[in-house]
Amino acid sequence: MARADHRLPENVPGDFFVDSSCIDCDRCRQLAPGTFGASSRGQSYVHHQPSNEVETRRALLALVTCPVASIGSAQKHDVTSAAKALPERIVDEIYDCGFASESSYGATSYLVRRERGNVLVDSPRAVRGLMERMTELGGISRMFLTHADDVADHAKLHARFHCERILHRADVHPGTRDVERQLEGTDPVALDDDLLAIPVPGHTRGSTALLYRNTYLFTGDHLWWDDDENELHASRSVCWYSWAEQTRSMERLLDNRFEWVLPGHGRRHHAPASEMKAALERLVARMRQRA
Repeated sequence: MARADHRLPENVPGDFFVDSSCIDCDRCRQLAPGTFGASSRGQSYVHHQPSNEVETRRALLALVTCPVASIGSAQKHDVTSAAKALPERIVDEIYDCGFASESSYGATSYLVRRERGNVLVDSPRAVRGLMERMTELGGISRMFLTHADDVADHAKLHARFHCERILHRADVHPGTRDVERQLEGTDPVALDDDLLAIPVPGHTRGSTALLYRNTYLFTGDHLWWDDDENELHASRSVCWYSWAEQTRSMERLLDNRFEWVLPGHGRRHHAPASEMKAALERLVARMRQRA
């Protein structure tokens, strides 16, 4: 629970606030940009108090999603409707699960609704209400784990939905050793006619992206959109395995068509496939210069 006595000084006066426990995961700024902003100290804060029902609802979505409960309010709000709004549809049958986990540093997880079985990409917190809502949306047949960092409550979700978990063998650790399907090597693996697993070692040794319908690319921590640079981005400072390998992995992604980048951390982005490829080519060129 957020503590009013630890309220950050950047918060504007009023109901909602962010306290000093914020880990700067960016989830509140993604869900409610009208309310939350980024401070110079590397944390979120309330830059504008909600002024209507829609803004209040967005702020409450951010509150229930926050992985460390650093968002609070002076007034008592019923968060039930906000909690029931998750997963929230992004586009088509792609949903943002919310309820980020502290163990994955607040990474976004996604639900993909498909006639041949829903896919959960990375793990949110295994909150009962969220799992009930997922059941209403058709359950989970597969859980695709992009890398070792964002597995969170995978075991609890597996126990609830009996889904097949998929993770690259290079990222398996004691907490994931019972994952049902362990990918190997760097060649893409067709999981179904519309699902392609693409190993992208670099951020971690076993990082793997998931391409859905040659349109939606779920990238984990391999690739994301940087609003400040207005470009696709990869970070050398959080490359835990090999920058050279990550550069080669990025080059291999050029062989694939996609229009959406849906990351665990960082901003998602939509553009025509030709523009996305051009942005990826520019990124590869920048990464080569930093080799």
